[in-house]
Amino acid sequence: MFASLSPQAAYAKPLVDEPLCFPGPYQVAEDCMPLGSWAYFSQLAALGISLPLEPLPATTPDINLSVVPYYYGRVTAQPGPVFASIQDAQAGKPVLRYIETGFDYISYVDVQVIGGKKFYMIQPGEWMRGGDVSGGVAVSQFMGLQFSATPQRKFGWILQAKEARQTPSAEATLTGQLFIRWDVIQVYATREAEGLTWYMVGPDAWIDSKDTALVYPAAASPAGVDNGRWIEVNLFEQTLSVYQDNQLVYATILSSGVPGFWTRPGLFKIFEKLETTPMSGAFEANRSDYYYLEDVPWTMYFDEARALHGAYWHTKFGYEQSHGCVNLSTGDSHWLFDWAVVGDWVYVWDPSGATPEDPALYGAGGA
Repeated sequence: MFASLSPQAAYAKPLVDEPLCFPGPYQVAEDCMPLGSWAYFSQLAALGISLPLEPLPATTPDINLSVVPYYYGRVTAQPGPVFASIQDAQAGKPVLRYIETGFDYISYVDVQVIGGKKFYMIQPGEWMRGGDVSGGVAVSQFMGLQFSATPQRKFGWILQAKEARQTPSAEATLTGQLFIRWDVIQVYATREAEGLTWYMVGPDAWIDSKDTALVYPAAASPAGVDNGRWIEVNLFEQTLSVYQDNQLVYATILSSGVPGFWTRPGLFKIFEKLETTPMSGAFEANRSDYYYLEDVPWTMYFDEARALHGAYWHTKFGYEQSHGCVNLSTGDSHWLFDWAVVGDWVYVWDPSGATPEDPALYGAGGA
């Protein structure tokens, strides 16, 4: 493996009278030198690179899949008072019930402004004051890719902005090619250097693997999958890929369980699908980690309380965030919900081996 694909390197030897071989898929003739552009393009070809770079066999899904029929708000009052009428909410009493102190989100169906103050109807007969709720939560518009064929190489997304370098080294010259969040990359070569894993993402363009999320296109179905149809969750890369007839049809990024609340590796089946459902729970004895989430969209349970579902309360896809569930953008979860049926396989694995597999370490899980 060479460190750089610079054409200038091909001229390191003294030139002789023979002409250079033409670049491209030509046989090397005895009367030309395999140097210069010929050598450069041959090196690219050895890595499966042709210019211009071939795009992935993929399209962007319908952005309308990101639309949810709810408005969401973060409960800022701790605990959050709920009133039986808008008049009670105006008066501040009596309180019908409280939403427990914690990480709390409500969905609302109506907003009224009275005397310059907002009031949210979270369902008929239940109101909250605008001072107790931060409304208008912005749902992530990110979506993955829909595929017409399985790519031949690894690909993925950039999670944080970074600039490519000419060789796999933190000291190498920057190329001026800037990748920003959600940019799609293809990996043509991998190199270990300076304690980091580096990816070649184009000619003379290397980035380190930190803050990337890759999909490894599967050549065969996981052991136990008997119908060529499965959803693959890669815990190390924080990516999800969907296969039908053993062909990749969709891929995206996800957020799985944080350490201590890992998403359990194994082979499972979807056993319940819900267009919307509330989720709540606490795992600490003092309930300091309590969460309350209304109208979680496009939910597919596959391992006790662990589910694939849309997450409207964060946009940190590509990083661990959950209590064991597989968080997806609302658009990705909607696409998956429309595709999946009860009984579909869900294969969860960690190629790094870092996620424990001891069943004793796992409870029922959560959002």
